[in-house]
Amino acid sequence: MSNVSASSSGMRTSPVRSGFWLVVLGAALWGVDPLFRIILLKSLTSSQIVLLEHVVLFLAAAPVLWRHRAELKAIRLRQAGALLVVSWGGSAVATILFTKALSSGDLNAVLLLQKLQPVFAIGLAAVILKERLPRNFGLLIVLALAGTYLLTFGWTVPFGHVNNFVNVGSLMAMGAAALWGGSTVMGRYLLGSMSYETVTSLRFILALPLLFTLTTLEGAPWQVSGGLGATSLVAINLLLQALLPGLLSMLLYYKGLNTTKASFATLAELSFPMTGILINWVVYHQLVTMAQVVGFALIWTALFYISSQQAKQQQTELKQAA
Repeated sequence: MSNVSASSSGMRTSPVRSGFWLVVLGAALWGVDPLFRIILLKSLTSSQIVLLEHVVLFLAAAPVLWRHRAELKAIRLRQAGALLVVSWGGSAVATILFTKALSSGDLNAVLLLQKLQPVFAIGLAAVILKERLPRNFGLLIVLALAGTYLLTFGWTVPFGHVNNFVNVGSLMAMGAAALWGGSTVMGRYLLGSMSYETVTSLRFILALPLLFTLTTLEGAPWQVSGGLGATSLVAINLLLQALLPGLLSMLLYYKGLNTTKASFATLAELSFPMTGILINWVVYHQLVTMAQVVGFALIWTALFYISSQQAKQQQTELKQAA
């Protein structure tokens, strides 16, 4: 009997480990976004790019949602609210707040406060999802955040005076971090009653009305200069951006989140800044500093230990439930 239970536990923890690394991979793909966005920003505004991206994603997601349409009948008020947090809050409003924060506040203060996203996610996961953190998890959080700090700022202190944090830009940065953290938690909540394909599809589809409204209110002209060649380049980059850091990354992310606790997933998302550093090194030939190497090492150490901790916690919970 005990042999069967052990075998069953081993089978159950395998997808937990793989789920965590799917979140890591999905978040890492977000880091390739600048490769396509830089070219698109020469012809379109940020709002126009995001709107067109979601139009492409709608065309890809609509058939998937149609196949899973039976799940839509089970959506209640709580699920609808969670979907709005994921699609409007996480995708649109958070990005707008962060963009405005960068233009109205101290750059380093904004970047540093944005790194509080895991803290918001872990707190919300404890309150809303009743997630329990394993022993020594706090140390892993500090280790991961220290690595992210080194990737962003190196050995320097990113601000000169505490007053840099007391401004509207900083409040908007914290609002964006809270919404992104909340989006992770609400996504995990939705996966308790929906498939990851449905959650991914609804995230893209429900964001369209808000993005269309915001782009219309912006009033920027739609024009691509440079003739047919430039238009084709914009179209190809838009398609790649929508399918790689957009659709593929979110499918991997939500598939992994299906077996990963939100508090663990929010730290798995720290693979995103690591990809950005690698892109800058390989594509734009920016030198990787020793501080960034140490930051890489700290984050990867934290990720491996967190993956192990989640598997152990899953085994403990299975034994307690038996």
